[in-house]
Amino acid sequence: MDQHVAEAVGRPDLIRLDDRLVCLRFETMKVVSALAAVRHLLETGAVRRGDTLLDSSSGIYAYALALACHRHGMRCHIVGSTTVDHTLRTQLAVLGATLEQMAPCADLKLDQKRRVERVHEILTAHPEYHWMRQYHDDIHYLGYRAVADRIREATGADGLTVVGGVGSGASTGALARYLRGGPAHPEGPADVQLVGVQPYGSVTFGAEHVPDPEIIIAGIGSSIPFGNVSHELYDTLHWISFDAALAGGVDLLRRHAVFAGLSAGAAYLAARHERDRAPGRTVLFIAADTGHRYVDTVYARHREAARIADLAPHEVSDQSRLALPWSRMPWNRAPGRLPGTATGHDEQAPESDRFIAS
Repeated sequence: MDQHVAEAVGRPDLIRLDDRLVCLRFETMKVVSALAAVRHLLETGAVRRGDTLLDSSSGIYAYALALACHRHGMRCHIVGSTTVDHTLRTQLAVLGATLEQMAPCADLKLDQKRRVERVHEILTAHPEYHWMRQYHDDIHYLGYRAVADRIREATGADGLTVVGGVGSGASTGALARYLRGGPAHPEGPADVQLVGVQPYGSVTFGAEHVPDPEIIIAGIGSSIPFGNVSHELYDTLHWISFDAALAGGVDLLRRHAVFAGLSAGAAYLAARHERDRAPGRTVLFIAADTGHRYVDTVYARHREAARIADLAPHEVSDQSRLALPWSRMPWNRAPGRLPGTATGHDEQAPESDRFIAS
């Protein structure tokens, strides 16, 4: 029996959509990483019960950290994106979390920069607060070990392709590391391919020069470099526009009755493509949250969604050739950004904050 609702919320469902396509469906995925991170900080003495944990969030992590703080008797302070909606604001308030939300802003890159600046201001005023650094401290990898074990048990690991939004890098990066194992793993190294999904406009893999006229998909892209993204883990990248992700989300609900967020729609599109390219592999994609936040912006527009049969990626060899609405590029586990790409506003964490997930 669970001791707190956060444990139930963070437990994913594995849903087989067809013989080679599997959905890893979460109610709120980042609860997995937030719970494990807070537990580790308490166990190592880095924080104590009653301390205040601080971070910036576009939405999902805010709720996850609030639940983890509620579970472990901590205070929670969130600098929230302009995208945080009324439902989440209400939940955070009732859970006792402090939310500072950015003023409305059409430019999510500027929104992210302003949030980081505000975090630094808060830390100056309250040096006793602990900054969780979800984007840089790979303590957030820890919670995905149990998820990887469950995937391995249900699907095996050899011949598995994992597809998911990159975001902070913790979820896809951790799953790849844990699933691949290594010489010391009881079952030995496994053949696991990792496919990252990015929005246009994100700097993480060098697409900041290609804007999406609709919106950068919050949560899976970034306007600043993230220390938690281990580029060398990724085999392939897909850049998917808002419109294409909308079509994927609507098809996922219509065809498979899975009601998930916009990033899941994008991952579903990429996963179907990777499944069709590699007949011998099982493809698992991540649905990080439910579709409730997207009812008005995505699902209410279901009649205008393109047929996914009419969508296919542009195959490109470098980022200069990226084009809307969907591009695919081999990454081949390259170590870091490719030469010649620009960077955004840096928010690197000090080396002392790096936790190596083994």
